[in-house]
Amino acid sequence: MAKKSVQSVEPMVADIVNGWLRSYGLDYKLEQETLNTEIDKALNEYASKSGGNGGNRPDAKVLLQDKHTNYWPILIEYKGYKDKLVKLDSDGQVANRKSKNEPNFLNINSYAVNGSVHYANALLHYTSYTDVISIGITGYKNENGELETEIGVYYVSKDNFGIGQRIDIYTDLSFLKPNNFDAFVEKVRDLELTQEEVDRLKEQREKEIDASLTKLNNDIYQNEKGLGENDRVYLVAAAIIATLGVAGRVKPLDKDDLHSSTEVGNRDGDIIVRKVRSFINEKNLPEEKQAMIIRTLQNTLMTENINKPINGESQLKRVFSKIVDDLGIYYKIGLNTDFTGKLFNEMYSWLGFTQDKLNDVVLTPSYVSSLLVKLARVDKDSYVWDFATGSAGLLVAAMNEMLNDAKNKIKSPDELYKKEAEIKANQLLGLEILSSVYMLAILNMIMMGDGSSNIINEDSLNQFNGNYGFGKTDEKFPATAFILNPPYSAEGNGMIFVKRALSMMDKGYASIIIQSSAGTGKAAGINKAILKRNTLLASIKMPIDLFIGKSSVQTYIYVFRVGEAHENDFTVKFIDFTNDGYTRSNRKKSSNNLRDTGHAKERYQELTDLVKYGKDKMHYISSDCYHEGHIDINKGDDWNQSAPIETRPALDDFKKTIGDYLAWEVSNLLKNQGTGDDRLGK
Repeated sequence: MAKKSVQSVEPMVADIVNGWLRSYGLDYKLEQETLNTEIDKALNEYASKSGGNGGNRPDAKVLLQDKHTNYWPILIEYKGYKDKLVKLDSDGQVANRKSKNEPNFLNINSYAVNGSVHYANALLHYTSYTDVISIGITGYKNENGELETEIGVYYVSKDNFGIGQRIDIYTDLSFLKPNNFDAFVEKVRDLELTQEEVDRLKEQREKEIDASLTKLNNDIYQNEKGLGENDRVYLVAAAIIATLGVAGRVKPLDKDDLHSSTEVGNRDGDIIVRKVRSFINEKNLPEEKQAMIIRTLQNTLMTENINKPINGESQLKRVFSKIVDDLGIYYKIGLNTDFTGKLFNEMYSWLGFTQDKLNDVVLTPSYVSSLLVKLARVDKDSYVWDFATGSAGLLVAAMNEMLNDAKNKIKSPDELYKKEAEIKANQLLGLEILSSVYMLAILNMIMMGDGSSNIINEDSLNQFNGNYGFGKTDEKFPATAFILNPPYSAEGNGMIFVKRALSMMDKGYASIIIQSSAGTGKAAGINKAILKRNTLLASIKMPIDLFIGKSSVQTYIYVFRVGEAHENDFTVKFIDFTNDGYTRSNRKKSSNNLRDTGHAKERYQELTDLVKYGKDKMHYISSDCYHEGHIDINKGDDWNQSAPIETRPALDDFKKTIGDYLAWEVSNLLKNQGTGDDRLGK
């Protein structure tokens, strides 16, 4: 006899849950109803649950606002079977992707939570919303014929790479009630990924973004004629800013918003410029900064050729569409320093720098940026500046460290919110003289959320006076941490920047990564001047292949305590960190050119502890790679010392040598005896 199929109870689930939403007084919308045009359009454009083109329709949806006026889309999906709440992978994450990073449409279509998380990713990709609540609810009848429900509530955000994190166990949706929602949001904000989860997801996204960046670069280079290197950078910057949006305030620019019109004031360039202006105005950037950004981007966006329609489409619209389709998923979902570094490294390959400037535009790897930040002892109360900021990767790393420290130490949500705003607006300052690179720094900080207020397009050696760049321009920036990867073509391999910055600081710490010759004579005069007001705490030799594929110079990290003159009797920690645990390659087709083959993460943390606390923290780093010694404040060329090699043999060495010799002699005698040579007698 055929087994009787179980009938779905989804209509019953929908009826009871919709009843809850009504009782809470929420303005919810059902499957076919419109929540708002931005959300509906994103759901329609994103790949459907079955893998087709668009047509995503959550069973219910709500848009709620918290006390900080942030909007939260709530997307709800119903199922009607006992085992169809959620499908997780072996790592406990929502299993919406296959092993080769392809969408798993079978899971997305079959499980309530998986479908709802899929909808949330559509919003992250195509709208200004960066935080979404995905709810999956399924039901079944128990042995008594009564309806039982199971609820899965997940947080989907750019901060968690769009994967979905389970928030808590719930038996109804009363956490959505107006008087409960702010407490629920606080619980959501407390969610964190483990470091293992972060590393795994980063690796997955890095593989995806490599392919997308290569595709975009080749496409523009081969098919879009007449665009110079700077034009490409400015087009990417403008496209990303225009499509970021601000939830509830600035609608992201959509591809369909560009009509390739020839009407003055309504050309595609006009439209993008207006959207960029709306975005940066809503972000409350200083007026001078806004004017500078608009002026720089307009030079490319308003040119005649790029706006001229050919076969009904302008080159600007075509390039804009490519950028959104190829990169949108990465700057909307889970973009952080690793992904930003990849994006900017690719952009740098577009810029026509001459060979002698190559070392001046090499970006600091994100894990090295994080190391410099930790060595400079950055925390939530630091004031951090960088005098050759490049793409602002070091400042992004500093901002992340400051925000994480604030989150760990401040337990009041209101106070934390204020502190985060203060960090981004007033505790970071960067200087970049190259205008094209400066725009990358602005874009970087805007995307990270936004610490761009005091990114300044000035010469840090001759123009900068130490004050805030915007807003409080009559106030000194009270720097307590200096981080730097300078242009090595500058005086003293870039040590001139260190001298300048530290002379403008009263206290704090500094960490810089620089060409090794800066410590062996190339910057001797500058180094002696630096030591008159600052203490060299540590000299760290880094791997020769740290910048593989970009540069092959030997680099060192120098760590200083600011405001205290160095004395010859002060101890300096000399550390050989050439074995940092990473194996690097430069294979263009490789999916991973950086592999942790020797406890690299632990080694980098140990290096920070070693500099701060001393050799008691040594575990992975070999003892012969650590040396405490002294420098001469009147020399300035003795900063790259190695641990001394003992040349006089010790008694144990002598005993070992004699023992080895005797063992060899006995072995030979026994061997000869076995061949008939009876030297030992009987």
